[in-house]
Amino acid sequence: MAGTAIFRLRPRSTPSLLRLFSSSVNKVNTKVNFSLSEEEDDGVDDAKSSEKSKLPPPYDPFNKKPVVENPDDPKNLQEVFHKMRTEGLTNSAVKMFDALSKDGLTHEALQLFSQIKDKGHMPDVVAHTAVIEAYANAAQSKQALNVFLRMLASGVAPNAYTYAVLIKGLAADAKSFADAQKYLLEMMGKGMHPNAATYTAVFEAFVREQKLDEAREFLQKMKTKGFLPNQKAVREVITSKRGQVYGEVINILFES
Repeated sequence: MAGTAIFRLRPRSTPSLLRLFSSSVNKVNTKVNFSLSEEEDDGVDDAKSSEKSKLPPPYDPFNKKPVVENPDDPKNLQEVFHKMRTEGLTNSAVKMFDALSKDGLTHEALQLFSQIKDKGHMPDVVAHTAVIEAYANAAQSKQALNVFLRMLASGVAPNAYTYAVLIKGLAADAKSFADAQKYLLEMMGKGMHPNAATYTAVFEAFVREQKLDEAREFLQKMKTKGFLPNQKAVREVITSKRGQVYGEVINILFES
């Protein structure tokens, strides 16, 4: 498949994943608009107005609708990677900023914002995370993990959104479930707090695998790191889901 051929990177190579896409990526890297204000400067010419019309809408923290919609067919990696090459990584940056902001990670979100707006380039973590997410959405957890490991080898630090994408992708695959547990604990060990969607995905996997006792043991490991599940947030995550699996998740996380 065309999408998979682009990841033949050397583990210690220094070039970022941005070089894996066409030069058109760089043409849009400095055109991200995260401003909370819609005010325009007086005297803006038609060319600049046309350019701004192509930017994503300002971030609205009160809008529950995702800023960037997922691809129509996330399993079609050829189409997904084609869009990355032709449309750039702007949408991926907006999606990451949105997720970090809504998870209360204001500092991390502003760091991302400043790198794009003030330094004028797309952070490497955006490119790597976009590829990890593409593989995770396509149910190719092994490839997602490989990209994550190459990312670390290249000296690029994952943020909370990167971990969330990876962990949920790993948890969805029974063969990668042990890695999901490993990286959830690693995430917490770095002082990052997983959101409800992330840790719920792991406990759903425990239940699917009928490993209820192991789930309770794992919960205790998390609690030693200061973890406390948020019942309201968990119920919001699984509100559209029904069945024994989700009832068991509630029981494990909140049993007395």
